[in-house]
Amino acid sequence: MAEMFPALTPEQIEFIGQQHVFFVGTAGAEGRVNVSPKGMDSFRVLAANQAVWLNVTGSGNETAAHVAENSRMTVMFCSFDRQPLILRLYGTAEVVHPRDEARWSSYSALFKELAGARQFYTFNIDLVQTSCGYAVPHYEQPSERVTLRKWANNKSEEELTAYWEKRNQLSIDGKPTHIFESS
Repeated sequence: MAEMFPALTPEQIEFIGQQHVFFVGTAGAEGRVNVSPKGMDSFRVLAANQAVWLNVTGSGNETAAHVAENSRMTVMFCSFDRQPLILRLYGTAEVVHPRDEARWSSYSALFKELAGARQFYTFNIDLVQTSCGYAVPHYEQPSERVTLRKWANNKSEEELTAYWEKRNQLSIDGKPTHIFESS
């Protein structure tokens, strides 16, 4: 049975820290809903109602376009090990780009340096929901993928910027991501 909480509990924060993957859901006012899997130790709980996650270069940039238009976000964690649990965080997000120097530096200090880091999302949580997760299968994680790290480490800053210019400025619905300019 689902339970709702106004903020994260210490046990839920511990659970988040043990997860290797999470899912982010966003949508603009119109167009497609986006759900993206995330990993690479890129999520930090700052307080019971606040988190930040590091977004690295990807083939698209849907989340940034959606958050610029509509700040609502859902983040979901699933237990794939012995104890089943689904944990959803509901709230609003804001994009932080490298041009936001003070905030970028502050959040960067929370994570290992990752080539291709393109945005942070600050996430204000207004509802936490847990549900059973009984139908979620067991999975084991033998290791982290290194593909994105290798790809980004083999690119110069200019090559990464060129990639963002080509693939990360518009969503699939043609909405601007503001990766290069203020929203």
